[in-house]
Amino acid sequence: MSITQHLPVLQVALPLLAAPLALIVRQRRVAFAILLAASLACLAISLALWNHVQDGSVISYAIGSWPPPWGIEYRVDRLNAFVLVLVSGMASLVLLFSWRSIEAEIAEDRHYLFYTMFALCLTGLLGITITGDAFNVFVFLEVSSLSTYVLIAMGQKRRALVAAYQYLIMGTIGATLIVMGIGMLYLMTGTLNLYDMAERLGPLQGQRPVLAALAFITVGVSLKVALFPLHQWLPNAYTYAPSAVSAFLAATATKVAIYVLLRFYFSVFGQTIFLDLPVRPLLIALALAGMFVASFLAIYQLDLKRLFAFSSVAQVGYIVLGIGMGNAAGLTSSVLHLFNHGITKGAIFLLLGLVVFALGGTQLSRLKGLGKTMPITSIGLVICGLSLIGIPGTSGFISKWYLIMAAVELGHWWLVFLIVSSSLLATAYVWKFVDVAYFQSPETPAAAGRALPLTMVLPALLLTASTLYFGIDTRFTIGSATGAVASMIGAQP
Repeated sequence: MSITQHLPVLQVALPLLAAPLALIVRQRRVAFAILLAASLACLAISLALWNHVQDGSVISYAIGSWPPPWGIEYRVDRLNAFVLVLVSGMASLVLLFSWRSIEAEIAEDRHYLFYTMFALCLTGLLGITITGDAFNVFVFLEVSSLSTYVLIAMGQKRRALVAAYQYLIMGTIGATLIVMGIGMLYLMTGTLNLYDMAERLGPLQGQRPVLAALAFITVGVSLKVALFPLHQWLPNAYTYAPSAVSAFLAATATKVAIYVLLRFYFSVFGQTIFLDLPVRPLLIALALAGMFVASFLAIYQLDLKRLFAFSSVAQVGYIVLGIGMGNAAGLTSSVLHLFNHGITKGAIFLLLGLVVFALGGTQLSRLKGLGKTMPITSIGLVICGLSLIGIPGTSGFISKWYLIMAAVELGHWWLVFLIVSSSLLATAYVWKFVDVAYFQSPETPAAAGRALPLTMVLPALLLTASTLYFGIDTRFTIGSATGAVASMIGAQP
């Protein structure tokens, strides 16, 4: 049997093995090299898996040669292959960025612990995405969550500890609800394999335990997604975590949680129960509330990291709104924005990491005249801000265009108006940075004199350029999204 046949399990095994190795060696350089090699290998594997399933085929890998549904199955289709590319790609870029970034934000004796926790977080996110076993979704969710709590707590300020504790409490509640829902599904079907579970749920649709499981999983995953009003953990977590951690979480954690929501809705419960129950109007209402309330809150923030953290809550609203619409165009917009917002927000927090490295913080009072002292960084933030607004030529425009088309297809012109209106609010908080950076004089002109390392600049600029590239060349993103939606709803691409 060739090694290519084991690619699904290697996707998870490599970062999992890198974690104890980083802990054992306790040498920063060695730990970094081990984890970077593992993440690059995961990226290559995810691209190979993505390429393999583009014809609509599905890869099924039986752990320990126990055939599904009796044993644990890793299963790759067009939806999770797309997410695997995002997670592994972001991990590789953030790791390269972290080499110098953590020098300024994390004590040297904790560097090897940072790489250990990062490896476990990556393992959990990849495991959640690739597993075809419901209980393993919960296990990998806990692996990623526990390591995330530690990563957030490594922030410079003491409030990072409070943010980590707050996320721990809310994350634990969410995980408990998820495992309760999975337990109910197991009692009703007698299986933990997601695809076998879907078949057995057919004649059980509408029964109270199934409906209760749907409710538990929806609320539990919504906590992880940071869907309004279950978002309270996110602003502090993104604000006080180290810059590399903020970038990785903003680009991947909520996106993987959205994948879980899509997987349970359309692969387990099925489109019928999703459309017949009042889930759609609830999701639409919460999504719209998040889009407007979080955008309003972002406008009044005095710290740029916190501003863009609230922006993430608003952008999650756009993704969930597409899911709530339930049609092919709406789901395509959700999968598209899952990826496009991931690279955009990853770029933003890496660029903010450059600001932290140079200035020591991201309070708006420190950023006056940033357009002159750090022109490339400032231009990058403006470009990414335009993507959040949805300006043509950026990746964010593609996502919002599909979202508007989904609303038009349903005849919901009021939704079109609300989508455009919320984008105008995004213009307001992006302009807040533009005003400070370009129309106010710097108080300390020499503050940005610290040279920025190439290992930090390159990942940030690459992601910023990707925000523009995927707004022009959409073959990869739209092709992957339409194929993923076709596999979810059983239509032909």
